[in-house]
Amino acid sequence: MGVLRGLRAVLDYIYRFAEILAALCMIAILVLILLQMLARWSSEVFPGAPEYAAYFMAAASFLGFAAALNRGSHIRVSLLLNAVGPKMKRYVDIWCFAISAATIWYFCWHARQFVFWSWKFNDVSQAQDKTALWIPQSVMVIGGVILAIALTDHLLHLIFKGEHRIQHDNVETQEV
Repeated sequence: MGVLRGLRAVLDYIYRFAEILAALCMIAILVLILLQMLARWSSEVFPGAPEYAAYFMAAASFLGFAAALNRGSHIRVSLLLNAVGPKMKRYVDIWCFAISAATIWYFCWHARQFVFWSWKFNDVSQAQDKTALWIPQSVMVIGGVILAIALTDHLLHLIFKGEHRIQHDNVETQEV
């Protein structure tokens, strides 16, 4: 069991680290907006600021997906889950996690190929920033892989322990 506790600690660290990076990306967006405002007020030009803000927004989104999943912030339609019994609910949860994990792993595989070809062809943005597109695309793949690991983690935990590790939001647990 020591190996499993160590693996759990590593996974929780990865989720937390990605969450911190997502928060730093949001701060970077704020700084970029402020710098662009200052540049506009001083009649200077800050080329590429909107593009960099968009890159950081995509990075914040993808890096934050796993943490949002673990905290129960993703939208889950519980109508069916509340209508079935506990045994059937477990099977529906397993089916949903299996489909979700398979879908995001499929996405990651193709996104990785997309990044490779962007790097191979030296694809750059068409805006003034001329950023090599494989750099922001790589962050998308990293965030996607972390989400895929989190979904697989929850799926395996559900199969072997009988419950997932998603923290329930108070709104979701109220009966209608």
